[in-house]
Amino acid sequence: MIELNQLTIKETREGLARKKFSSLELTKDCLAQIKKHNKKINAFITVCEKEALEEAKAADKTISSQSSALSHQPLLGIPIGVKDLYLTKGIKTTAGSKVLDDYLPQYSATVVERLERAGAIIIGKTNLDAWAHGSSGENSDYGATRNPWNLDYVPGGSSSGSAAALAASMCLAATGTDTGGSIRLPASFCNLVGLKPTYGRVSRYGVVAMASSIDSIGHFSRSVFDAALILNLTAGYDPHDATTPKKEVPDYTKEIGEGVKGLKIGIPSEFFGEGLDDKVKEIVEGAIKKMEELGARIIKISLPHTQYALAAYYIIQPSEVSSNLARYDGIRYGFPREKFADEAKRRIMLGTFALSTGYYEAYYLKAMKVRTLIKKDFDKAFSKVGVILAPVSPTPPFKLGEKVEDPLKMYLSDVLAVPANLAGIPGLTMPAGFINGLPIGIQFLGPQFSEELLFQVGGAYEQATDWQQRRPKL
Repeated sequence: MIELNQLTIKETREGLARKKFSSLELTKDCLAQIKKHNKKINAFITVCEKEALEEAKAADKTISSQSSALSHQPLLGIPIGVKDLYLTKGIKTTAGSKVLDDYLPQYSATVVERLERAGAIIIGKTNLDAWAHGSSGENSDYGATRNPWNLDYVPGGSSSGSAAALAASMCLAATGTDTGGSIRLPASFCNLVGLKPTYGRVSRYGVVAMASSIDSIGHFSRSVFDAALILNLTAGYDPHDATTPKKEVPDYTKEIGEGVKGLKIGIPSEFFGEGLDDKVKEIVEGAIKKMEELGARIIKISLPHTQYALAAYYIIQPSEVSSNLARYDGIRYGFPREKFADEAKRRIMLGTFALSTGYYEAYYLKAMKVRTLIKKDFDKAFSKVGVILAPVSPTPPFKLGEKVEDPLKMYLSDVLAVPANLAGIPGLTMPAGFINGLPIGIQFLGPQFSEELLFQVGGAYEQATDWQQRRPKL
């Protein structure tokens, strides 16, 4: 029998509505799992045990007294993990850095407010690479997060704690951020559904900024329906964030189950070149074949400027990092800048150099021009196909410590993820197989604001496979 904390949100909502179990029982199961396994996995920096139990009791009271409660509050009584990059009023927020070790926000991020309004219970703040700088979860000032599928391996980063917490059944969903694959990579490495929405679709207000023109606010879930349900609640215009358009938020769950017959799916040749692990390639090709069996039309496409994406990204991103981290001076709040760890210092120096007099035109401006060309590549591709299917990472999950001493090798983990961020398009990662017991995912990419279509495609793939139903044995 499946444990309560291993259910999907959809299954949980049905169980709560039918009084099969209570939110208190569910929350206690999640907290018990945290107590049992967090010391070895290190998924949470802060656990909100007392508050979570009180909120669960309140949720049960609301459910028992109001028959329509779950209709009005779709996440009522459901424990979620929140990446410790999101401000949470009255709950310590560190951004994974000792610079903010004692920081207590006076307000919550827009996404947090929207999730709480929907009845979600914040069970704790999840670990991450400090300031979201990393691809492995090893750059946290609070210690590395480990992959629940094999504790000797990384869970991917920077949203490492969120992915590991959900994979280890410590919560039922978790928030993340994706600046260069920081949701899609951990989702791939931890056998989860990971959503990076269109840039601006979800408000960045109250989320500690990494690279402001690239940061996307998304989440992890166990199913496509859960991912769509959460986006229903988090997406939309926010007067606090000028990058959120006044664009209607559809019901993202509506198209799930519609199938993909006749849909054109593009396969970019540049994502299957040198450096792609043979076994990863085999899994992705299996997914392509599966989509073809479901009635989709597979079309080979080209994204010619992909080869320049990583170089452009690692000029744009550190430049914006250096600007955003300038505010942490230890005067108004937080600790002095000496607390910055090596990776933050590295990115500050790279960014400051790229923006300095005499180098701005040579580096940053040129990188922004390359970014425009990458976006045009995607625009051209989407005039021919509905979505793109590609690998998330060129390699399977790697061992802890394997790439720590070689930053360039670590940065290459993002090579297949960053093009979507530079183009501002949405991406959905889906579980697709295993290599030596470690998960491998695929990503579906679509035009801007095509999340509905991505959920339709991801839903079709999910219904035809069973990878997402597997859980790690802890």
